[in-house]
Amino acid sequence: MTTSKVTILDAGMGRTLSMKGVDIPPTIWSANALLVAPEVVVEVHRENISAGADIITTNSYGIIRKDLAKEDIEDQYTQLNELAGSLAQTAVKESGANVLIAGSLPPQNGSYRPDLVLDEAVIRPLYEEQAESLSDYVDLFICETMSTIKEAVAACSAALQSSKPVIVGLTLHDDEKLCLKSGEPLTDAISALQQLGVTGIVANCCLPERISDAMPELVKADVNFTGGYANAFTQIPSDWLLDGEKGTDGRLVLREDLAPDRYCHFVEDWINQGANFVGGCCGTTALHIREIRDFLASKSA
Repeated sequence: MTTSKVTILDAGMGRTLSMKGVDIPPTIWSANALLVAPEVVVEVHRENISAGADIITTNSYGIIRKDLAKEDIEDQYTQLNELAGSLAQTAVKESGANVLIAGSLPPQNGSYRPDLVLDEAVIRPLYEEQAESLSDYVDLFICETMSTIKEAVAACSAALQSSKPVIVGLTLHDDEKLCLKSGEPLTDAISALQQLGVTGIVANCCLPERISDAMPELVKADVNFTGGYANAFTQIPSDWLLDGEKGTDGRLVLREDLAPDRYCHFVEDWINQGANFVGGCCGTTALHIREIRDFLASKSA
């Protein structure tokens, strides 16, 4: 079951904050803006709303207990989640727009690393805690950048306890088509998530080319929303760490060929294949969202 209207998600938060001069450390990443520049978080939200986003995402992707502990601020976990939700609400209120807020639930032990995904008994309570902290501020949840079926099921199951709609974002393999970063078949992930009763299944934070490859399978899913929102990275090394010491760790390199107009070509392809949920992830900005909105406006004119 799908909806014909195309829903636009916002763009990435972390790199945009960095472009605006906010310090983004390799430990808590974009969560640092909640501490040092909350007004800029609101600014980014409002830019995405102005650009045409139907849904903005809470700046909670970097709020992970083990990472906060590295900065000796784990005791602020609940407070930071609530602040992320409150700032999103402020942006919506100030804009006066009819925009929904999605609570971002991130990987709990590092992004893009299926080999580091912890047992469900460990991560599910963490997801339950974060979902509870955000629940009063959001309209739905997005479990983002899930690299294994186990991780996606744990996050989704926890979020569903809120009784709010849940969309799951699966991050796909850079080189192999139609599989998660873990190598597990995309079709197996879709089947597992459908059984849980999710509202949407999308691909996110991976190469736009891999999302194009996956779209025929995604749009077959018996859920309300299918689609994708890609990152703009050249590649993600299999042993990458945000706060690692290897030369390939830390800030990832952005592609030079994914300006808003070029990125929108990929989005057009996804929509033409049946996607009804699109946006941008890491490395994209509100300009990418505006390009998508303008394309949809021209299509309906």
